Amino acid sequence: MSGIDTTRLADWMDGACLPGKGEPLTTRFLSGGTQNIIFEVVRGEHRCVLRMPPPGAPPDRDKGILREWRIIEALDGTDVPHTAAVGVCDDPSVLGRPFYLMGFVDGWSPMDTHGVWPEPFDSDASTRPELSYQLAEGIALLSKVDWRARGLHDLGRPDGFHERQVDRWIGFLERIKKRDLPGLETATAWLRSHKPLDFVPGLMHGDYQFANVMYHHGAPARMAAIVDWEMGTVGDPKLDLGWMVQSWPEDTANPAPSEMGYVDMRGMPSRDDVVAHYAQVSGRQVDDLDYYLVLAKWKLAIVLEQGFQRAGDDEKLLAYGPVITSLMASAADLAESTDYRG
Repeated sequence: MSGIDTTRLADWMDGACLPGKGEPLTTRFLSGGTQNIIFEVVRGEHRCVLRMPPPGAPPDRDKGILREWRIIEALDGTDVPHTAAVGVCDDPSVLGRPFYLMGFVDGWSPMDTHGVWPEPFDSDASTRPELSYQLAEGIALLSKVDWRARGLHDLGRPDGFHERQVDRWIGFLERIKKRDLPGLETATAWLRSHKPLDFVPGLMHGDYQFANVMYHHGAPARMAAIVDWEMGTVGDPKLDLGWMVQSWPEDTANPAPSEMGYVDMRGMPSRDDVVAHYAQVSGRQVDDLDYYLVLAKWKLAIVLEQGFQRAGDDEKLLAYGPVITSLMASAADLAESTDYRG
């Protein structure tokens, strides 16, 4: 990945009165793909992270990056683990695309551990459950944020949120559909005829899972930050919960490879225990969890189908094929078997 223009970045930071004025500035590429690129920025004793769309990203990613900034900035002063909001630039003439700077997190991501927990969580199984409880607590705290008071009244459209979910994603699937997904009609009909027991709008992440959080080093487990806010909106926070636990192992002593396969779930608490912790911290009832599980499985199958349809020879995307059909079948099976009456 090519670098960024450090001279222009330094000049902009000086003009914005950010820390380190006049100090040498260096950058280091951390990660990125078609949607975002991320650089570490070091200036004197100050360190932060720059996030922006890559040169070839669609134009709407410019609005997306500024939307992410609004959420991060709104979280300052809340109990939600998050990266600090350092500065934002909406002028594409500086680096080619809008960007923002956020605080550097001295921690670790489950996505960087290649399926093995860092010590002491790998060798000491007694430290591991708190990783899951902290995960649940992150979105529980997020759901309690007063989004109106934080200036996010126009971030999403909570009115009619659940009615739009089915119409929006079925419409999306029809545009890309090239194969039948067994169980789709059953799960879709069930979602159209059921609703949550209640709906208390709140701030939600949109893709909440171990892949999108960071932890502080060492035990006990403490979440350092929720990251990657591309899908953040004001909607139903309990969909984050359903998304998080939709593939939680039935037996955490012997999880199947298809269950949360990118992390080692052995020794984790049961799904019921994690959901109960969410309910305790958030103050929200979870008696209608089955509704959110059906919705999460159904929606994730449709989201992944887009990648599968454009896979070509990409083995990673092709591997979604059986995962998608399994998710949709699971959504339909749960819909048919549940006695939920919402």
